[in-house]
Amino acid sequence: MQAVHSPTLNPSPLDPFRTRNRSPFLVGAAPKSRRRVCVVAASAASTVGAPKREKDPKKRVVITGMGLVSVFGNDVDAYYDRLLCGESGITLIDRFDASEFPTRFGGQIRGFSSEGYVNPKNDKRLDDGFRYCIVAGKRALQDAGLRGDQRSKVDKARAGVVVGAGIGGLTTLSDGVQTLLERRQRKITPFFVPYSITNMGSALLAADIGFMGPVYCISAACATSNYCFYAAANHIRRGQADVVLAGGYEAGIIPIGLGSLAACRALSQRNDDPKTASRPWDKDRDGLVVGEGAGILVMESLEHAMKRGAPIVGEYLGGAINCDAYHMSNPRADGVCVSSCILSCLEDAGVSLEEVNYINAHATSTVVGDLAEIKGIKKVFKNTSELKINATKSMIGHSFGAAGGLEAIATVKAIQRGWLHPSINQFNLEPSVDLDTVANVKQQHAVNVAISNSFGFGGHNSVVAFTGFKP
Repeated sequence: MQAVHSPTLNPSPLDPFRTRNRSPFLVGAAPKSRRRVCVVAASAASTVGAPKREKDPKKRVVITGMGLVSVFGNDVDAYYDRLLCGESGITLIDRFDASEFPTRFGGQIRGFSSEGYVNPKNDKRLDDGFRYCIVAGKRALQDAGLRGDQRSKVDKARAGVVVGAGIGGLTTLSDGVQTLLERRQRKITPFFVPYSITNMGSALLAADIGFMGPVYCISAACATSNYCFYAAANHIRRGQADVVLAGGYEAGIIPIGLGSLAACRALSQRNDDPKTASRPWDKDRDGLVVGEGAGILVMESLEHAMKRGAPIVGEYLGGAINCDAYHMSNPRADGVCVSSCILSCLEDAGVSLEEVNYINAHATSTVVGDLAEIKGIKKVFKNTSELKINATKSMIGHSFGAAGGLEAIATVKAIQRGWLHPSINQFNLEPSVDLDTVANVKQQHAVNVAISNSFGFGGHNSVVAFTGFKP
């Protein structure tokens, strides 16, 4: 994700250990050995041994359910059908009067109902983000064959929820501040703190379904969901949990959310044609498009899934996280830490470069971010003739903490169906993007191993790998 450089917070140099005014205390062997950590990792592909995938059914992590709330509704298959059609879910915002904003459109969710999923009394108090989280989580459990009484098959002390958000209860926070300013302290709701803090999505969902294992949130900006998948899988691999709900949620299309992103000049201003505003890799892109929603996976050990006869829709192979340590919003332009993160993911997954033939890209439609990701990909994959990449955000916008969750679901559906959704609005492709971006029209493609990239403000990088399940 890319925004304007702050005049008061400059990026650190691409090589932070090479500075003009070097202290004499930094001269010598120790700093030199630290200098090219990412570069070394990015060139290590030729020296690593043959990859070995996990075979232990206690440590193999499978996907048994998927649930979402999206601009295309709450049904996973309908969501992917509309992605395959190349439909844009971007419209003018009507939730509030956006006429004075420089950007007046987004991936706004309409007609959402939590009936049957959230206690009606609680529903009136909850921030939309938490409502999205609970609905997506419960739909994922239903998909996994874990409705109500069926959850008796699960040891709830070994079942967890690791779901995060970039911001959390933003509407609750905004309304609370407004109440303080307009009506003074005594009118602040006692629910202000619990219903604005980011961890409450996981906490409320866990309380509702009774999961008492690892329950917490991760907030890593736009990389949040992938961080949660990585953490959840590691709980299972270490034997700390049998099943974990993992993913992300976000509900930021409110005045303060839209206004703050517009202020840092991160948003497209194509108000005359919102449906073509999100243009990843296109030379005429002018910024990201804000979205919202939730995407949650049920991640489970193969042993546990087999014992209860669960439907298995895919397999999580591995993941990785790292940090650019460069700038609060702009990515490193050279893509070196992106490539390092991809390689670390493949190592964790036990996957060779040749096995990967599909990437669901982060691809936010920002000027710097899109090309940094492409550079990172090309540093890793020297032969891209069989590699296809696409951009889910071209149709649904960028839902920040929920983005990786919604994209993981699209990735698993691509593996299942053998069809890749298009990257729409590919009118004038950047010359350096000499990869197959599945431009404008869906493509049939037998996915072997897929990776899904997510990168966030603060330089947070995360990559996860999926494949079809084979016993």
